Parts: sequence; structure tokens; C-alpha cells
Amino acid sequence: MKTIQPYPIEVRGSASRPLGMSLARFLRDYWQKRALLIRNAFADFQPPLQPDDLAGLACEPAALARLIVHDEKREHWQVNSGPLNEADFARVPDRNWTLLVQDVDKWDADVADLLPHFSFLPSWRVDDVMVSYAEPGGGVGAHVDQYDVFLLQGLGQRHWAISDDPLAPKAFRADVELKQLVQFEPTHEWLLDPGDMLYLPPGVPHDGVAFGGPCMTFSIGMRAPSQAELTGDLADYIAEQLPEELRYTDPDLKPATTTGEIDRAVLERLKRALPFAAALRDELLHDWFGRFITRYRNAQAPAPLEKPLTADKLATKLIAGAQLLRHPWSRLAWSRGRAGSTLYVSGQAYATTPALAQQLCEQRDLALNRKLLAAEHSLLLALVNDGHLLLRTSRRRR
Repeated sequence: MKTIQPYPIEVRGSASRPLGMSLARFLRDYWQKRALLIRNAFADFQPPLQPDDLAGLACEPAALARLIVHDEKREHWQVNSGPLNEADFARVPDRNWTLLVQDVDKWDADVADLLPHFSFLPSWRVDDVMVSYAEPGGGVGAHVDQYDVFLLQGLGQRHWAISDDPLAPKAFRADVELKQLVQFEPTHEWLLDPGDMLYLPPGVPHDGVAFGGPCMTFSIGMRAPSQAELTGDLADYIAEQLPEELRYTDPDLKPATTTGEIDRAVLERLKRALPFAAALRDELLHDWFGRFITRYRNAQAPAPLEKPLTADKLATKLIAGAQLLRHPWSRLAWSRGRAGSTLYVSGQAYATTPALAQQLCEQRDLALNRKLLAAEHSLLLALVNDGHLLLRTSRRRR
């Protein structure tokens, strides 16, 4: 008895069902969940753009284009960002190179005519149509996208390999300008013909390589703003709406018992003052406010030492009687955490103990005993080298 796969990874499209299934099923079972290869998604597909036209577009000053050449022998990747010129194309080898051009739908009406086929998605979700042309062996290496993409084969053949292993490593190579994966072990491989289309949700490792001859792929990519982008823009928008006279207030202030501490009462006031602060973890709110308030209204900032001191050099100076003086432009605050305390100095964070954090906030001219000097030597060294603590050499009177 044949086993029916509940979520087949390969289907065949038709005129009535180009995704090989109903739109509702695709959105329910595949969208942002799992990869899908659709054979014959676009029957008798003819590319709406020719390679020469794409190369010409890449030479436009406003075009977003990249020419990528892979030297297999040296395992070297050369990335030339546009605008390109004819000389750039004259220098490419016979194989192992690819041309990528973003936003081609904004330049070419025929390419833009591909987008109505994806009208089952909100129009604001669609970002652009990127077109890639490659000679045999051309590609960008194994990588991961953080957005949904439909990879429509337009000309020639492309070999695609993907990994749907949820535990697949996703570390990036540090020696390549492209964000390539250090390790890639495919679980599925296909050869796509014109009209075939591969859908990939965010985070799926994949690698596409031109096979046999010239190859052109149309990538319909989605917009997926990061939480950082959303948060930053929302914060900017809210800030624009708030009147200047609304400020941080503390009419419930009590006498300070621990100098410089950002305590629980401060967090509660922040949550009342900021529209979305109540949703943040206390640790995150502590860290943000500590960095912010020690940078706030700073006209200047201390400069790090041009020649950083070594630990031995600092110890020698302190033993010889040098004193530590807080830089007048350094602003300090600190907070308690579950695993210790954090000292904030001019927007920077340093791990420390509550006792030293309070002393650094209280005293401009530090009086540190030998035991504390030994225990906190690495922190003091960092503060000296970052310019927040100054060394004042004591001079003997004659």
C-alpha cells in the first residue's frame, strides 16, 4: 500500500493550480513553514527579459547590481557592485560567474507582469523581482535568506540544493564578502527547467548553481522587516508624536542610599513614562536605560588611550603610588542583576560588583585598598584604557 505524504516537497502545477494545490492549502501547509518545488508552475514559460537587456540595466547608475566571479582553484569570490560597465563584462571568464540585479520589476514592465501571479499575498508583502544571469557553475554559494522567496527558472537549467534539517548549522564564513554558510549539507537536490519554481520560507539553507549553459532565474522576494527595524521605526514615530513637556519625572523620590544605582523604582517610572516599556524584560530595560542615561546630554566623551596599558604596567604605576581619578566627562550609573552587577559608563557596560560600582559612582578621586585593586584589576584596566579613569602620579615633596 502506497504511503501518502501529508506534505510532499515536490508537486506539479497546472493552469488551474499553478502551485500544484489550492492557494488556501499552500498558505496553510507551506507558507513560512516548509519548502516546496513546483514543476511546471508557469507552463511554456518564456523569460520576459533577455540576458543582454539585464546586462544593460546593470550598467545604469541607479541600478542595484552585483557581478560575482568564483575562482574555484583558489576558492576566491570576487564581488563587484554596480553600476557596472562593458569592461566589467569583458573581463569575466567563460564560467563560474553570475550577475544579480535587484528591483528589475521597477525598470521593466514585462518583468512587473509576473507579480499579479502572486496576488494571493498582500501587495505590501512583495518586495521586488531580482533577476540573476549565470554562466555554467555560476552562483553565490550556500546561504540563508531571512525572507520568503519564489525562485522561478526562466532560461536554461539551475541545480538547486536545500537543507530542510531544522538543526542545520547556520554560521557564516568570515573570509567572504557574501554571507555564505561555513557548512552546508543538502537534504534535497533538483535540476530546474524553465517554468519550474522553488518556494523557500525564511531560514532554509540553499545553494543554486547554473548547469549546462546560460541560466536566468527570477526571484520574487518578500518584505520581512526585522524586529529591530520595526522597533526603531515605531520608537521614532512615537517620539515625533509626544510633546516636549512630557518628561521623566520622580515626584516619589526617596533619599538615595546607594549612589548611582538604577533601582526598581526607576524601572517602574520608566514603564509609566514610555508607552511600550512595560512589555520589555527588566534586564533589557535596565541595560538600555543604563547606557542611555550615561550618554544623555554628554557634550564630550573621554578618548581611549592611544597606547593602552598592560595589566603589569598599571599594577606597577598603582604600587608606585599613582592614583585613579574619574574623568570629568565620564557619567556613571549601575544596576543589580541576577548574575551580578553592571556598571554603565558613558554608554558602555562593564561587569562588576555592587561595592565597586557604588564606590566608582560616589568618588571622583578613588581610594581603593590593595585587596580591591587586586580583585577588580581587569575592570580598572579597562576603564583606564577606555579613558574613563585617569592616572595621577603623586609627586614627592623635596
